[in-house]
Amino acid sequence: MAQHTEIRHVVIYGYTRDELSRLLRHFEEQLPEYVKISIQSENLMTRVTLTGVNSGIELLRFKMNKYHRNLNDIFTTDVVAMDDLTPAEVLGNLLRERELTVAFAESCTGGNLAHRITQVPGSSAYFLGSVVSYSNDVKANVLGVSRSDLSQHGAVSSEVVTQMADGVCRLMRTDCAIATSGIAGPDGGTRFKPVGTVWMAARLQDKIVTECMHFKGDRNAVIEQATNHAIMMLIGLLRNSYEAPEDFNDE
Repeated sequence: MAQHTEIRHVVIYGYTRDELSRLLRHFEEQLPEYVKISIQSENLMTRVTLTGVNSGIELLRFKMNKYHRNLNDIFTTDVVAMDDLTPAEVLGNLLRERELTVAFAESCTGGNLAHRITQVPGSSAYFLGSVVSYSNDVKANVLGVSRSDLSQHGAVSSEVVTQMADGVCRLMRTDCAIATSGIAGPDGGTRFKPVGTVWMAARLQDKIVTECMHFKGDRNAVIEQATNHAIMMLIGLLRNSYEAPEDFNDE
């Protein structure tokens, strides 16, 4: 009898491997032998893949759809996509659906946001450009960040990323923006702002939110995690599901 194969994907954000193992233990125990699960996790972005192989195609599809929904129920608002999509693809789909445009103001991510979004075919419909404002002079002269705030709060601060996002929206005339400024390492950290500290801002029209995260890992890991997190912030705004973190004071 011919065997049929059905595959389902769920992409989720924000979990360590240990947390995933704990949350999925009971779910995995309930899976029949003909359904296999694989988990790929990197930089807090995880793709869970279910692969079912069985001779009864209708029953297989029914079961696979059920397990797919169960995964969504486990992670709820942390689900990025119920298909095999990257965060940049999800963001692009949301922008395209709402006919919105976006630009980036990047410091510590050094153009990685722009790289991610331009990997998506058709991104020119919504992505207008990016300013890699690595120096304070570029932040001030190109994006209009207050030199007083740069001096008082430092480049890695809520005040600065807010103005970076506002400035790139103004410069590119976009509806949305993402801004990043942080310490990717291995040097440059301080007692109050250790390596891995990144401030990010996401703007959707007149609404802007900022967050500070302390990412772990080497320089590349910090850059990749900051890129993922910043994209997720804007996705949250676009989905009207953004939840502000607890107040954080970096002073």
